Amino acid sequence: MKVKELTDYLNRHYSEKAAEEWDNVGLLVGDEEQEISHVFLALDATQGTIAEAISCGADMIVTHHPMIFSGIKKINNRTDTGRKVITLIQNHISYYAMHTNFDILGMADLSARYLGLTDCQVLSVTGEDENGPVGLGRVGSLPRPLSLETAAVYVKEALSLGDVRFYGAPETRIARVAVCTGSGKSLIKDVLSSGADAYVTGDIDYHTALDAVAEGLAIIDAGHYGTEYIFADAMKRELRGAFPALKISTASVKSPYHLV
Repeated sequence: MKVKELTDYLNRHYSEKAAEEWDNVGLLVGDEEQEISHVFLALDATQGTIAEAISCGADMIVTHHPMIFSGIKKINNRTDTGRKVITLIQNHISYYAMHTNFDILGMADLSARYLGLTDCQVLSVTGEDENGPVGLGRVGSLPRPLSLETAAVYVKEALSLGDVRFYGAPETRIARVAVCTGSGKSLIKDVLSSGADAYVTGDIDYHTALDAVAEGLAIIDAGHYGTEYIFADAMKRELRGAFPALKISTASVKSPYHLV
């Protein structure tokens, strides 16, 4: 199949037009007429994941986070992005990113399912489709009320993580939870308005966490990687169903940081 057959499918289901204005999604490197047979899925197009894709014989990479965010005036071996672009071209690998469009049209519901949330609503509305409001994050009810400490353990186990951190009194009763994968600091006001008891997200800084707790909102920080690595496995299952003849591989699940 050709690159454009896959990208057309992805664009139909996760429209590039749904992405935030500041974002950079779509076919970022490659030829849409290229014939492909092996797609490699990853959260990020790092040097390591690109090397992994090359070693398994992939001819296309699809990631969640875009490798290129802003304009580039030069592509050479003096920058990390330049070296990665050169490596992709040299190895005849096309590269596609689906970031906030997938956050809005896929990741939000996916994360809610991982946490077993019910009675879900859109956390931050960005638009509408034929089914109603669409947007970033979800807010819903846990299967049963838990203490904050137990809820943190629940999130850790649901996402198969090595660690999470939480802010708030451990005994706080948590029934209603908001979730936004990745870096969710910008949605704090939406979470406070939603009536959630706790907010599951990543990249929450110290002062933001303290301010949230002062407003009566507990924070469970499961990390940027920890809340979004689920992209690759979900997309693998979807693409296998849509393109049975296409070989699909995923990047190794490996936390980008170490605890000592």
